[in-house]
Amino acid sequence: MIEHAFADVNGIKLHYAYKGRGPLIIFLHGFPEFWYMWKDQLEEFGRDHLAVAPDMRGYNLSSKPLEVGQYRYKYLVEDIRQLVEFLGYKKFVLVAHDWGGAVAWIFAMFYPNYLDRLVIINAPHPTTFERELRENPEQRKASNYMLLFRSPEAEARLSDNGYSLLLNMAFGELIKNGVLNDEDIQGYKKAWSQPGALTGGLNYYRAADVEALENPEEAVKKPAMAESLPKITLPVLVIWGDRDVALLQGCIRGLEKYVPKLSLKRVSDASHWVVREKPLLVNSLIRGFLL
Repeated sequence: MIEHAFADVNGIKLHYAYKGRGPLIIFLHGFPEFWYMWKDQLEEFGRDHLAVAPDMRGYNLSSKPLEVGQYRYKYLVEDIRQLVEFLGYKKFVLVAHDWGGAVAWIFAMFYPNYLDRLVIINAPHPTTFERELRENPEQRKASNYMLLFRSPEAEARLSDNGYSLLLNMAFGELIKNGVLNDEDIQGYKKAWSQPGALTGGLNYYRAADVEALENPEEAVKKPAMAESLPKITLPVLVIWGDRDVALLQGCIRGLEKYVPKLSLKRVSDASHWVVREKPLLVNSLIRGFLL
């Protein structure tokens, strides 16, 4: 049975779901998810690990700081570092998707000694994503939704009519294909309806530096991010659903330059939501990587 608890870390309270005991494996969600996206992974890896899936700050049952600045990477990364310490571990495996993946990339750069291995699922390395936003008009077009999410009217538009726009933008194909059922949809609506939760998730976008999206002509005049970020030298598995319409395949081009021990597994018939579409395959790929 999946259990639930809270951790007081980094000046906030993090809710987390967990199962099992043994080596620690942590799963980080993105927008507009919460711990629930990892329910199949908690069941699988809870058989021989302590499998933990927190609600990231701003989401569902975790604390929701009001200031946008509280959603910058330094706070998000420190949340995870302190959660690991709270759980009594010094080493762990980190698995992450979407915004959780963005946090995980940065964590691996600055706290590599904590990690045994890193698994990233449809979340671009910050260097390749910046490059694509600067140089690829198609990626900028695909990322235009971020401008809505950063806007003052985002909460009203996304929550209108029972969150219909948010459901359609994020999960329209999953609902149409029967991947998400009514129970799943009601669970998401309940999580989004927690006081401050929708704003908390949107604040990840508002706190992000997206000059390469908003003003690419000026962005290209400045030094590229690649000049300042360290390489990730630990073993990394990237699982990529090729049918992702928001994060295009250019995001994984040249990734091995920044991640020398890269294992890339592309899933041609899966989307951004490959974790929900193909949970058994995702579990198998992670299992194989951990051997």
